[in-house]
Amino acid sequence: MKFSYYPGCTLRNKAKDLDAYARASAKALGFELEELQDWQCCGGVYPLGTDEIASKLSSVRALAQAKEKGQELVTLCSACHHVLKRVNDDMQNVEDIRTRANNYMKLDTPYGGETKVLHFLEVIRDRIGFDELKKKVVNPLTGKKIGAYYGCLLLRPGNIMAFDDPENPKMLEDFIRALGAEPVVYPYRNECCGGYISLKEPDMAKSMCQTICESANGFGAEMLITACPLCRYNLTKTQLDLPVYYFTELLAEALGVKEEALK
Repeated sequence: MKFSYYPGCTLRNKAKDLDAYARASAKALGFELEELQDWQCCGGVYPLGTDEIASKLSSVRALAQAKEKGQELVTLCSACHHVLKRVNDDMQNVEDIRTRANNYMKLDTPYGGETKVLHFLEVIRDRIGFDELKKKVVNPLTGKKIGAYYGCLLLRPGNIMAFDDPENPKMLEDFIRALGAEPVVYPYRNECCGGYISLKEPDMAKSMCQTICESANGFGAEMLITACPLCRYNLTKTQLDLPVYYFTELLAEALGVKEEALK
């Protein structure tokens, strides 16, 4: 299996390990991530203005390139996934946005939202399967109690993201079980970390993260995993001694490719 791959800006600097562990794990699981050429920043935030076209164009360009290759488009960063998925929905369902974006870009073939956008976790769940993942684990994470932190960008708006049940998700818990560890379900796993207010209202964001970590810790979690670089950054700023990892790091460890990934 081969997928077009959109890494995004953060995976080129502050979150290089999220990317490296994913690439090594993909190879171990038998699929290939083919990085898009000349991709540009997705913008990091989905533009809410219905008349805002310019900030959607880099996402349209990436989606169109994947379409040209005849491939599904895979992302890792929660923010990139969120933006690409919502822009793709615009191109499918909002005629004004679709027409204006195509007129601006002058593509040989107009883009109308044909590309399927997948998060790396969806590839594991829907293309590989958690049962198959379990078979490929060589270093089971037995005895580890891991809390999944979804945040908000993967899950909402639920009708567009269609990632998991936004109120009671289970994908990361199933992922944790497949690695041989014990998932810890706690009430704040799908609450916002305050990511987009962390500069303007740092104390509020810190308080939100403190609540999340205290909830996880109170239910017995020894660590958290996440797919979002901004969430990880915010969660590690709390006063609790609760380590926060990218889900790909634990995946690479369980598959026996962690050391190889960072070479």
